[in-house]
Amino acid sequence: MKTNYLYKTLLAMSFVLCISACKKGINDIPKVQEKMELKASSLNITLDENNLSKDILTFNWLPARSQSNDHMVSYTTKLDVVGNNFGAGTAIMNYEDDGVFSRSFTSEQLQNWANEKWGVPANKPFTVEFRVVAEWQGGATFEAPEVRTIRVVVTPIKAVIFDADKVFLGGSAIQGINKIEMPATLENLNQYAYVLNLQPGDLEIPVEFNGETNYIVSADANTELKDGQAVGIKIRETKFAWKIETAGQYRVVVNMQKATATIYSPAQALSPRVVTWNGDGGVVQTTTVSELWMHGQINSWGTPIKMDCKVSLADPQVLVYTGGRVGKAKFIVYGGTDNNKNLAYAFTAPVSGTGTAQELTLILGKTTELAGGTTSAQRNSYYTIPATTNVVVFDLRNNTILAEKR
Repeated sequence: MKTNYLYKTLLAMSFVLCISACKKGINDIPKVQEKMELKASSLNITLDENNLSKDILTFNWLPARSQSNDHMVSYTTKLDVVGNNFGAGTAIMNYEDDGVFSRSFTSEQLQNWANEKWGVPANKPFTVEFRVVAEWQGGATFEAPEVRTIRVVVTPIKAVIFDADKVFLGGSAIQGINKIEMPATLENLNQYAYVLNLQPGDLEIPVEFNGETNYIVSADANTELKDGQAVGIKIRETKFAWKIETAGQYRVVVNMQKATATIYSPAQALSPRVVTWNGDGGVVQTTTVSELWMHGQINSWGTPIKMDCKVSLADPQVLVYTGGRVGKAKFIVYGGTDNNKNLAYAFTAPVSGTGTAQELTLILGKTTELAGGTTSAQRNSYYTIPATTNVVVFDLRNNTILAEKR
């Protein structure tokens, strides 16, 4: 009995000593006092179709807690639709510069990302979440990052997108063929365009969807051609036609997203961009711009890279590049290997307010100013095409540039 009692006593004492030892061996990580705070300019926004390039949503944050001079802090931001969990293929990520504690987005960016990157159905409100992460490098100790996330409800721009498998041109104004299919434009896949010769007669725009044919109709049901003007449209089952009075080459543009149609007669024909510049020896050069060449750091200032731009059927002053090269470049109108490549008219970032050369980076999905000229400052300005870009749209009529990932 004594042996049994002694065994139980020793076992109990061992258990107590074990617990005591374990307690002494556990050291909790000291809780840090986090300082970073994140706020949004609004928790509910409506995108503004009249000010697409204006910032509509801004996030601001306070700096994270201070550390020793040996620690260096960096801030990373991410924007995504709720539910994507900031996935690599969906999140808009930025490494913020030192001293920067805000990030803004435009209506155009949010609308484009919703439609093309996040797969949000047209006209459906969605919620985005923005995250900022402060991390430390260096120093003798590990410092836990500070993370803040906030959500914002977004009401998109109302888009009128007609369902269509194919869009055609037809009617008696087209000679020798029943109808012609209009291709979607490279710069806007919701826009269709075609250039063709017409005779006096009727011009119809049939639309095929799910095996049925309907017709595009001017919103006011007026059959008279409003030459070169965008008119509102709708779709109906019965035939509708615009009256073509004069024979010649016409350009027809149908924008399904904006619900507009524009018909240009020969009297309002759109012309390509023409520029002049002085080559070697001051010889004046005149160039009709239907192609561009990349020149700068992107080709080590060697032989310019021909971009093989496609000229839009909607406007000959819209050029679309789909080659996928990225980096710092200007876009020149001459691609020879002689010195003229350094003198040619260049489309670039705008010069600074004081007239000096400037280097800027395009932001995916944001339409940005495109400048052009032959001054030294203009030719020494550059845009950096960001990584993952696979489409660049040059609108030389409106002097804009747009980089996209599709």
